[in-house]
Amino acid sequence: MPVAALPITSVPNYINGQWVESRAADFGEVTDPATGKVLAKVPFSDGAEVNTAVEAAAAAYPEWRRTPPEDRIQPLFKLKQLLEEHLDELGLIITCENGKTLTEAKAELRRAIENVEVACGIPMMMQGYNLEDVARGIDETMIRQPLGVVAAITPFNFPGMIPFWFLPYAIACGNTFILKPSERVPLTMHRAFELIEQTGLPKGVVSLVNGGKTVVNALLDHPQVRAISFVGSTPVARHVYARAGANGKRAQCQGGAKNHVIVLPDADMNMATQIITDSSFGCAGQRCLAVSVALTVGEAQKTFRDAITDAASKLNVGYGLEEGVQMGPVISPQSKARVESHIASAEKQGAKVILDGRHSTIPRYEAGNFVKPTILDNVPASSDLADTEIFGPGVPEDSLAKLFQPFYRIDDARGRQTGGAGLGLAITQRAVRLHGGTVQASNRQEGGLMVEIRVPIEPSGSRSLFRSSATRATS
Repeated sequence: MPVAALPITSVPNYINGQWVESRAADFGEVTDPATGKVLAKVPFSDGAEVNTAVEAAAAAYPEWRRTPPEDRIQPLFKLKQLLEEHLDELGLIITCENGKTLTEAKAELRRAIENVEVACGIPMMMQGYNLEDVARGIDETMIRQPLGVVAAITPFNFPGMIPFWFLPYAIACGNTFILKPSERVPLTMHRAFELIEQTGLPKGVVSLVNGGKTVVNALLDHPQVRAISFVGSTPVARHVYARAGANGKRAQCQGGAKNHVIVLPDADMNMATQIITDSSFGCAGQRCLAVSVALTVGEAQKTFRDAITDAASKLNVGYGLEEGVQMGPVISPQSKARVESHIASAEKQGAKVILDGRHSTIPRYEAGNFVKPTILDNVPASSDLADTEIFGPGVPEDSLAKLFQPFYRIDDARGRQTGGAGLGLAITQRAVRLHGGTVQASNRQEGGLMVEIRVPIEPSGSRSLFRSSATRATS
């Protein structure tokens, strides 16, 4: 989509069923990460504008809360249809403002649509239960009720999907909802709210307020906002959680991660390489479940290192709207500089850069924020990169046995940036042949759920035990 074809040049807020130009004195620029061209200006709205949105949501809540769930989900059926009809258009906008490939943009929109579809089942999912004689002379009844005005603060990396982790469920349950999208990528939600406007939702049920820290803090401090959902960096997640808690709000805050994959000697190396390449470099590594550390066991080290280096070097990096491009740029020049500084720091601390994607330029897109895939070997466990979320296309790789001194804990008290181990741990192997422990491992692309993983390993002839806790392993 050419820049001139994008729908707006200045992004308004959506409050009480109307598009409202912000009164903000300060504006930021929304730029195409691949071209460096300015797409639009986004306002840094003030606290008064947040208050207007909250008051509208609070006024709409009593009637919406009393609307039967069967009626509340009818606009969501319409929204699902509209998102399906406009998927290509929304995908183009995502690629223009975020930089990911068009295929990746459409994939995230598919997940957004699935969330809307699931929320349409709220009349069943929201049901409570009854139990007669839970104790002598006592019957128990449990019902689920909406909270009131709720808000979500969402990140730049999935501008089409993550807002729909929250919006459809919130309103289907009877809450009224305010969204603060990332100021780096406001255009996707602007267009999505234009579609939401067509669904017949009553005024005030959903609102959109653009801005930065001032908007975030105003939502956290407002007494009528009952709950906050946040996805983003760990430092901001901690701020949101602490401030929301201090103000008596419910909060769910999802921060950063450092996700490990363990490659065992009997892994199907072709499949493992494909899965790890897709995970590490998809969306230019800018996703919280991206594999960011590969640990090999025994003879897998050289085989995997050579295979992942070869696969990464062959990825077609470029403008996400062009045919055949497999990886786009990172979001901003600042992100590019940060990723490259992490690589330089690791190299200074002893890592070997075996595939270097720094200082990359793409013909015709020299102003883009491109960092090509990077592979680092022999990354010291004590290095900053070992526990810092890169959030870019770089993968440290090392031998797990070498890191045993006498053992290596992924869930050790490292994680200075991410708060500990990552959101996911994956193991690639052909078959499970373990003694004295349990593991659920998968070499399928859909991954599997893994909890309390115990993997016996024999470095230098002595048996040691690797033990970690994880939540979800994905491809």
